[in-house]
Amino acid sequence: MRTILAAALALAAFATPVWAQSGVVTIYAADGLHDGKGSWFETQFDAFIKATGVKVQYIEGGSGGVVERVAKEKSNPQADVLVTLPPFIQRAAAEGLLQSFKPEASGEIDGAGDQFVPLVNNYMNFIYNGAVLKEAPKSYGDLLASEFKGKIQYSTPGQAGDGTAVMLQVIHAFGGRDAGFDFLKKLQDNNVGPSASTGKLTALVNKGELYVANGDLQMNMSQMADNPNIRVLFPAGPNGERSTLALPYYVGLVAGAPDAENGKKLIDFLLSKEAQSTVSSVAIGVPVRKDVTPSDANFAKLQEALQGVTVWTPDWADVLKNLPADVARWRQATGS
Repeated sequence: MRTILAAALALAAFATPVWAQSGVVTIYAADGLHDGKGSWFETQFDAFIKATGVKVQYIEGGSGGVVERVAKEKSNPQADVLVTLPPFIQRAAAEGLLQSFKPEASGEIDGAGDQFVPLVNNYMNFIYNGAVLKEAPKSYGDLLASEFKGKIQYSTPGQAGDGTAVMLQVIHAFGGRDAGFDFLKKLQDNNVGPSASTGKLTALVNKGELYVANGDLQMNMSQMADNPNIRVLFPAGPNGERSTLALPYYVGLVAGAPDAENGKKLIDFLLSKEAQSTVSSVAIGVPVRKDVTPSDANFAKLQEALQGVTVWTPDWADVLKNLPADVARWRQATGS
């Protein structure tokens, strides 16, 4: 998703229970869950510190960037916990960057694996400026209109999780790679160019410097309070169907983690019923636990945004296998 920026949280320590180990647990995460004051990560880290006495060091980056950082540190791991989007979490597992760990909540989570589990359910989308545009673009074809010249931007496939999702979604919407890459080639006439960061595009859309950009539902819904002009968009494909791909945040325990025990505690804490019960109300995301059924206003907003949109799930193993070739084809099609 986005440009790496390190943000260490030196949070006050609380009284430590006898059973807790003292120390600092380090989490590398794709951005989105720590956006804004009182974010879900902020509130959960505070609660974790209070419950365990263990401090949290938080370092944020793009979906691919945080995995690259873990890979560079493989011989001397610095992170305990990794949170990122697919297919980058699958890449981390394939490259031996994660260790096996079965969280206590695994039985309540669909898609839980041996090395990573969903943390917050999420979906790919686009955003547009509702103050500038009289109506939302209805289809991908509408984005080719001359009024969007230099007013569209999406993050880089292969580097950003959300940008990779754009490529996958377009291929799906157009029924195959040939038609999908042909559309992206045409869209390049209106595209500003690659962006390493998805998160920074929101402010540009809000200000009207861009009219349309990509994003993900959890992040963009969370950003609306500070960016009142943005609206969520799911364009229709050539067949008239509006669709989106499931794009959950995943969490895993880093191989060789310097504080693996506290890393496990943090993962269990974030997947607890108490923490997951606040995912929609605080993060404006969808909880992953099957035994958590939100009834708050934010959850209702999420359901409303997805109304009439078909959700599909890629074969992420296949996506990972074909990603180098697909990114190369995207670069060829767009000249990026």
